[in-house]
Amino acid sequence: MITVPIHNREGKEIGSLQVDEASLGGRIRHALLKQAIVMYHANKRVGTAATKSRGMVDGSTRKIYRQKGTGNARMGNARTVVRRGGGVAFAKVARDFGKDMPKKQRRLARDSALLAKLVSGKVVIVDEMKFNAPKTKDFVNLLANLKINRSCLVAVAQQDDNLYKSARNVPKTSVLPVEMLNAGDICNRQQVLFTKDAFLSAVNKEDKNQD
Repeated sequence: MITVPIHNREGKEIGSLQVDEASLGGRIRHALLKQAIVMYHANKRVGTAATKSRGMVDGSTRKIYRQKGTGNARMGNARTVVRRGGGVAFAKVARDFGKDMPKKQRRLARDSALLAKLVSGKVVIVDEMKFNAPKTKDFVNLLANLKINRSCLVAVAQQDDNLYKSARNVPKTSVLPVEMLNAGDICNRQQVLFTKDAFLSAVNKEDKNQD
């Protein structure tokens, strides 16, 4: 069992949660984690870069001048890759770099990433994180009270526009609803900040586990 303290917005410990490793797969599956992270980065690639080959540029296919007798170097048509305005050798074409994994593997990789953060003590739980209005200063103070001074992923039980707007200008910080958590986002940040409800939802625990 892993014990995770619960803090209030002022950073004071007000309770704790007991997390059974078995609820997160029992162990960290490093090979599966790597596969999920490779997929995460591959799916972020746009893949729209494209250049024109010699068959795509405008221009005649006629040889510019005869092969011999002109005193000039040999020359082909105007669309050759060695002339200005010609095509590009081995031209790039738009492509999809996306990868996919079965749903069960994605979930298991997410659980392994979360378990790795729990084992290394990089998970912080706060009892609530509601903002009456967007206020970046209040969000920065909250992070300071919780002693979070590195890149952070904030996981909430449901979408909160005020929280999102309060955090969007803070460098290396992102906010996600707990149902959208994935191994790539978890591993991409040094620490993970959960609300209590979001954490219970992530590990499928109930309030009876609270001390």
